[in-house]
Amino acid sequence: MNQRYVILLASASLILSLSISLGRAQGTLAQNSTPTQNTGARISAPAAGAAGATGGAAIGGGGKFVLSEYALGPGDQITINALDADEISGRTMLIGSSGNIDVPLMGRVHAAGLTVEQLQAEMVTRLKTYVKDPQVSVNVTEMRSQPVSIIGSVGAPGVHQLEGKKTLVEMLSLAGGVKPEAGYELKITRQSQWGPIPLPTASVDPTGKFNIATVPMREITELKNPEQNILIMPNDIISVPRGEVVYVIGEVMKTGGIVLGDQKQVSVLQALSMAGGLGKTAKPREAKILRPVSNSANRLEVPVDLKAVLAGKKNDIPMHPEDILFVPASGAKSAGVQTLQAVIATSLGAIIYRIP
Repeated sequence: MNQRYVILLASASLILSLSISLGRAQGTLAQNSTPTQNTGARISAPAAGAAGATGGAAIGGGGKFVLSEYALGPGDQITINALDADEISGRTMLIGSSGNIDVPLMGRVHAAGLTVEQLQAEMVTRLKTYVKDPQVSVNVTEMRSQPVSIIGSVGAPGVHQLEGKKTLVEMLSLAGGVKPEAGYELKITRQSQWGPIPLPTASVDPTGKFNIATVPMREITELKNPEQNILIMPNDIISVPRGEVVYVIGEVMKTGGIVLGDQKQVSVLQALSMAGGLGKTAKPREAKILRPVSNSANRLEVPVDLKAVLAGKKNDIPMHPEDILFVPASGAKSAGVQTLQAVIATSLGAIIYRIP
């Protein structure tokens, strides 16, 4: 009798355990299928309007970002899905310049400044008047409200969207990276409403409407100072100016342009060294610098006796931005400034090198 009692008790315990496990599984399933849930985890963008999607975004093929950190704004496009509310389910809406959207049954809803989760919660509250236990999901299908302008010497200059939080390096990467001819520093211009730029070079412009700061290019491209890799804010302007360049062409080992770095100046011997030295048929005594003339298309011809400079018999000569060091080859006829126009045009499109 005791043995039978033990068996019955064990069976009852097993049934109870299975019932609890099943109940938990059903509860978890129900929770995961609720459209208003959003964990804020990094998610891939689902197709717009997908059933049960939770604040997803279809941006340029489905990039990944933390959607819960994205604040909606004017120009953003959203798609709303709601159970038992056919009047609004599947509707795609554009957030207007005032930050509002007009939703059937809900009226005017102010969406700008809200995250997807906050907008979903607001819609659920308003829909309770018409639907019992409303379930609403919002999908962001286009993001246009947090533009960052990146101009200058980058691969893809233009307006790019933050799509969450991004650093300076991440935004430069979105713009195709920095070109070799970029200068030795970049500039960030920020609206004063976002507060001061957290950089030691930051200052306020005379109007008081903008904060401006510069960042040494080498510290960004080589990540020498991680503190310089600041977060970028909406409507920031990142300007990457073209660096000042000198050119070495003619009978040298490697023709091209040399971007002036932190020192902002390079001498004839330094430029020649960057070009790999003289070629086998070079005429170093007849080298010349072709120097731009202000407010003119002409260039001044400055003779350079490279052989004497290399021997230390004459002083090294500093080059100015946009100077062209031309080294002729032996056997070539002497060329004046007028006959070097084709050479100048070629040099301006030459390969660019940076001073290490």
